[in-house]
Amino acid sequence: QLQLVESGGGLVQPGGSLRLSCAASGSTLGDYVIAWFRQAPGKGREEISCVSSDGLGKSYASSVKARFTISKDNEKNTVALQMNSLSIEDTALYYCAAIWDPGSPFCAVRGDSGLYPYWGQGIQVSVSS
Repeated sequence: QLQLVESGGGLVQPGGSLRLSCAASGSTLGDYVIAWFRQAPGKGREEISCVSSDGLGKSYASSVKARFTISKDNEKNTVALQMNSLSIEDTALYYCAAIWDPGSPFCAVRGDSGLYPYWGQGIQVSVSS
């Protein structure tokens, strides 16, 4: 059974950067599409990025494109989300999620959290001056 654990969250000033990590156990991430979602207080869960099983296909929501970068290390069984130029609007609980899709070179941000059966517990990112 795949288990996911997020790390790297915290408090940062506007314009700053954070790097989130999603570590997997119980199975190899090379067989999974991984996505990052976030949920701000009072708002729905937003899919912001995904990476394909082979790590080559990547997709971003318009809200984070050009500021966030997703990367996957199948040997280390981790996925990272580098977040730059953070703003107050990026404050949210961030989750990594997975769906089994071996050999897929593609992923697309669809905004459908129901596609993903595996979830981490979430980690808080707060952007404040």
